[in-house]
Amino acid sequence: MPSFLFEPIGVVHSPLCERASAPRQPSVGAGIEANIELYPGRGFEDAVSGLDDWDHIWVVFVFHKNVEQGRSWRPKVLAPRAAEKKGVFATRAPHRPNPIGLSVVRILRIDGRFVHVRDVDLLDGTPVLDLKPYVAYADARPDARSGWLEQTDPMPPWDVAFADKALAQLQWLSRRGVDLRGPIESALALGPQPHAYRRIRKNGDGFRLALKEWRVGFAVEGRRIIVVELESGFRAHEVAAEPRLAVHREFTGRFVGAAARP
Repeated sequence: MPSFLFEPIGVVHSPLCERASAPRQPSVGAGIEANIELYPGRGFEDAVSGLDDWDHIWVVFVFHKNVEQGRSWRPKVLAPRAAEKKGVFATRAPHRPNPIGLSVVRILRIDGRFVHVRDVDLLDGTPVLDLKPYVAYADARPDARSGWLEQTDPMPPWDVAFADKALAQLQWLSRRGVDLRGPIESALALGPQPHAYRRIRKNGDGFRLALKEWRVGFAVEGRRIIVVELESGFRAHEVAAEPRLAVHREFTGRFVGAAARP
């Protein structure tokens, strides 16, 4: 059986730096902008000629974090909207025999070797294998079945609200360059059910979402999720000892326990 070696044509420059922060689909990443830098010296300036006539493109890429971290593929995976494991070929999971991904993104503009795009779910540093125009009449099939998602996709997203304390914490973090509100809303809009893939766990009478280096406590009322408060994801001795955790240390001093103040 022959093998094939592919060489990346470029790399993604994106604000999404961690696996946990990436939207699960491009549609969930609405508004997120990035650019695709095509490598010099290979004629790619000519290769993109006419590409800006299209609104969207397919990006064929490598799940490079899986490769770097030595993550092997899994025959069955637990997808975010699944109640039980499904065969990997019946999902869009990144844990595949060949770590190749496919995303459709909106073109903003093209400057030489740089393709500026929006509505992305691509991590910073993602190697790009190919770009192809999205052809609506050929690529869109509105009457196609949605497989095991038939019953879950039509459900409207959950309403996500924030208690006053959570809003104050989010605003404080945002002023220090830690923007969590969007990722929290994206993660919880799919529902509160405990799920390993989305890192949701039961926590006393409520629930806890693990997001990046933070923990998000929330409660559920009907189809409404109320974010109650945030906490550092690090242990107290780590926060006290690690210089790089200065934001966590300030946050804990301001909002947690007896040291909390208005």
